[in-house]
Amino acid sequence: MTNTLNSPSFIAKLDALAKKDPQGIYGYFEGEMITFESLNRKAESLAAILRREYGIQCGDRVAVMMNNSLVSLATIFALAKGGIVWVPVNARQQGAGLKYILEHSEPSLLIVDESLQDVVTSCGAHLPATITSGGATDALGSLLTSGARLNETAPTDTALFSLMYTSGTTGNPKGVQVTHAMMTHAVKGVVELCEIRPGDVFYQWEPFFHIGGAQVLLLPLFETVTIALYPRFSASRFWHEVNESGATHIHYLGGVLQILLKQPISEAEKTHRVRIAWGGGCPPDIWQLLRQRFGFEIRECYGMTEAASLTTCNLGGPVGSVGKALDWLDVSILGNDNLPVPAGQTGQIVVGEKEAGVLFQGYFKNPEATSKTLREGKLYTGDQGRLDAEGNLYFLGRQTDSVRCGGENVSAWEVENVVQQHPAVEECAMIGVRADIGEQDIKLFIKTKADTCLTPEELSQWLQNRLASYQLPRYIALVDDFERTPSLRIMKHKLPTETHDSWDRRAH
Repeated sequence: MTNTLNSPSFIAKLDALAKKDPQGIYGYFEGEMITFESLNRKAESLAAILRREYGIQCGDRVAVMMNNSLVSLATIFALAKGGIVWVPVNARQQGAGLKYILEHSEPSLLIVDESLQDVVTSCGAHLPATITSGGATDALGSLLTSGARLNETAPTDTALFSLMYTSGTTGNPKGVQVTHAMMTHAVKGVVELCEIRPGDVFYQWEPFFHIGGAQVLLLPLFETVTIALYPRFSASRFWHEVNESGATHIHYLGGVLQILLKQPISEAEKTHRVRIAWGGGCPPDIWQLLRQRFGFEIRECYGMTEAASLTTCNLGGPVGSVGKALDWLDVSILGNDNLPVPAGQTGQIVVGEKEAGVLFQGYFKNPEATSKTLREGKLYTGDQGRLDAEGNLYFLGRQTDSVRCGGENVSAWEVENVVQQHPAVEECAMIGVRADIGEQDIKLFIKTKADTCLTPEELSQWLQNRLASYQLPRYIALVDDFERTPSLRIMKHKLPTETHDSWDRRAH
């Protein structure tokens, strides 16, 4: 294993670029230019004031609950400059979930958009000192433009960069301790996956508080690219923004690609410069359709925050595969006996590091979860997968995203993958519900494509010869849309488990 730690953090590159090429373009936010010098100056100003006036020291934690903006961008770089641990908080979080993160992370300071202040106050958490952004006073804005100097060396790669709380479907979220070195490897993964050329432009809509969004923010420090930043994903404005920015790369998660396919064909989608769409969760059956309609290549990948975001990437391998392991990681598939299974067989995806510092060192204040996930230097992902003879990984869903039905474990991913192939189905989600007799029954939620008509009975009949008998959904419910995470993944834990309003296969 190669040890590359104890070198200066990536944040040192921002200062170097600001001095070497002050007017060099970092990127744009909704068309407004950001130079390396302006970003560096604001970040240093805030870092210096947090140190001197608020007493925030290296290793202290600062919670940040902000939407994407120029100000939140500078705030992230300011915390990195000061060796301060960034605790990103989902800007849509509220109530008990928000209270848990704000208290569990024990921040020394909270930075929050003024528009979210009431949500924070009403969650009932014991709050530290708070700096608000926006509004009549815009306290944060004045700190970013104060001109204060930090005059400190950059932290090393071993320093903690962030506590990123994962949004699991059960239990409280877990705070992944992400180092500066892990973020550097996250960027390296994007570079490998995206086949970057000088002058490329990355269209970035994903929330900064998600590692998929955060890693892209560092790209211009390593490569001669610019970032086109936007506040959020908008299906109606997507191609306008892509064309306006001259983007060569777009990122997808969850149902983003399916949503784009749903939009009416437009001239804007034919005049873009996008070469590569990269991300995770693209159903295999629409890869070719995407290529034909939009003209870009799909670069599917697999990864977790706990392993520096990206673990594998598909650079032209089989359709449906998430590709091969990156050079600094290895991937194996283990059975229930904790031994490797033969190629083609299903088991748990387990990740090891070939370079020190790629895997996280544990969950914050959660030794029980850490001991389950990290064992003898390996990351037990809790995901199911299989490797083919050439080492290509196939992601088969979460181990916990399954239903025990008729004495068999039914993978939600396997069922959803088949259902998705029906020409009238836009999206679907499977959960387990209480059974009258036995373990569980399967409930399937369907969102149909616009201008199509599909009844639950028609779908059930279509599935008869495509799924095993124990995989067939008992209940089918039609929905207008799904509640989603900020990265547009379906929030399965919020799907209703009641069955009285669903079509019942056994009643027909």
